[in-house]
Amino acid sequence: MKGTKKIFVLDTNVLLHDHMCIYNFQENDVVIPITVLEELDKLKKGNDQINYNAREFTRELDHLSGDHLFNGGVSLGVGLGNLSIETGKPFSKAIAESFPENTPDHRILAIAEFVKTKNTSSHVALISKDINLRMKAKSIGIMAQDYETDKVHNIDDLNKNIITLDNVNSELISRLYEKMEGVPSNEFNFGFELYGHQYFILRSEKSSVLAHYDPLSKVLNRVEKQRTYGIEPRNAEQTFSLDALLRPEIQLVALTGKAGTGKTLLALAAAMQMNKNYHQILLARPIVPLANRDMGFLPGDVKEKIEPYMHPLYDNLSVIKNKFKSTSEEFVRIEDMQKSEKLVITPLAYIRGRSLSNVFFIVDEAQNLTPHEIKTIITRAGEGTKMVFTGDIQQIDSPYLDTESNGLSYMADKMKGQDIFAHVNLVKGERSYLAELATNLL
Repeated sequence: MKGTKKIFVLDTNVLLHDHMCIYNFQENDVVIPITVLEELDKLKKGNDQINYNAREFTRELDHLSGDHLFNGGVSLGVGLGNLSIETGKPFSKAIAESFPENTPDHRILAIAEFVKTKNTSSHVALISKDINLRMKAKSIGIMAQDYETDKVHNIDDLNKNIITLDNVNSELISRLYEKMEGVPSNEFNFGFELYGHQYFILRSEKSSVLAHYDPLSKVLNRVEKQRTYGIEPRNAEQTFSLDALLRPEIQLVALTGKAGTGKTLLALAAAMQMNKNYHQILLARPIVPLANRDMGFLPGDVKEKIEPYMHPLYDNLSVIKNKFKSTSEEFVRIEDMQKSEKLVITPLAYIRGRSLSNVFFIVDEAQNLTPHEIKTIITRAGEGTKMVFTGDIQQIDSPYLDTESNGLSYMADKMKGQDIFAHVNLVKGERSYLAELATNLL
């Protein structure tokens, strides 16, 4: 099959994941089932990212077609294949007997089967983010694949971003303690290439030190534990996280790790510590209804409907507030910042389209965002803005994202080594022994 032109039939969720995906199949042809256009039409109204993607793909399709018809296909551009729209097809005996319900997924299967039968000399594959639909396709002899373009395939390496080294020269460790300006990295003879804002745990027989690599000065400097707005780091990863969060030269931070490792709490504490440097602190998270229950099922007005989704963020703020007496300057400042909206906790959709200048912006549960959504958010950053994305890439609520395809993993992979980016993966849970035990065993 090598060298044969391929034909890819796209499911709706692929276009909702990446509305420009049709340009990512090289010289191969792309087929859009008419059912997909029906589904996109139902999704074009709304403020969520999928609504935006539905509208943008439809506009792109209109631009491509111009005054032409799709019957014979439309060229996607130089070096690319053709795009065509396949109209609805009757269910074959195999589909009718296996999947009698007349659903959009089954109509897409019928079209994919027709394309495969019509093009026996070509490799035909259904591209879908829906695992179940891929299994259904394979069960009736249709090859099916996930959309791989923005997947990260080195997740294990990505999470091993803190390097622990033993048998380090004790004199170098002593110099890290003595010299505020740090020690040139080439004196350590690591034997591997360093990248921007990498963190180290260095040990000798006599001592150990936490260190940070500065990509501009090319030196290693000591990372000290620092109490930040009442929050004391409890392990090396938390110490590194606060270091990255408090460094003004680092404008983009990714904090990953399982539940209870302190990601959001540390980010909020750092934001409060640096509040004088920013016009506003924004703490947001995407609303992803669980158990297929839409927000409409919840009682109350819009504010009351979104409140349950925002509770975890308020909980983190309460942890910080409880570190201080109600009469203390810090406690009163937090109260005042909330009242004056210098500190705002909001659903992520509510800040869409804004230009964020001089803002400390924390996006919680970022593993539930697509790569395109992450890009959209980051490109809103104006002068003086710092962005922090936190999340657990092993705990994804979206049915069409996984450890390798979510936006948080994608960002950490693509931004690795950039002079303004730092990524810390937190491993040890610090919420409680019970929470840590449940995370590891259940």
